[in-house]
Amino acid sequence: MVWHIHGRVRGGRLLIDEPTDLPEGADVQLAAVDLGDDLDREESARLKLALTEAAGELARGEGIPAEQVLAELRARSA
Repeated sequence: MVWHIHGRVRGGRLLIDEPTDLPEGADVQLAAVDLGDDLDREESARLKLALTEAAGELARGEGIPAEQVLAELRARSA
């Protein structure tokens, strides 16, 4: 059985504040999972906007094929 529990690290300690149906005294094992990046809200909003704009450009056929980008990069490094 898998339990998903949200928590944070503060002062080198795990802080978990979520209700659980686990029995009192149950042994638990926690695994740290990197849920992404360390962007603040403003940076995250800018990234989401840039990705949305890029998706629009691709949908309009304004993108550059990956093969072309790779060829240009290889030519620069040669």
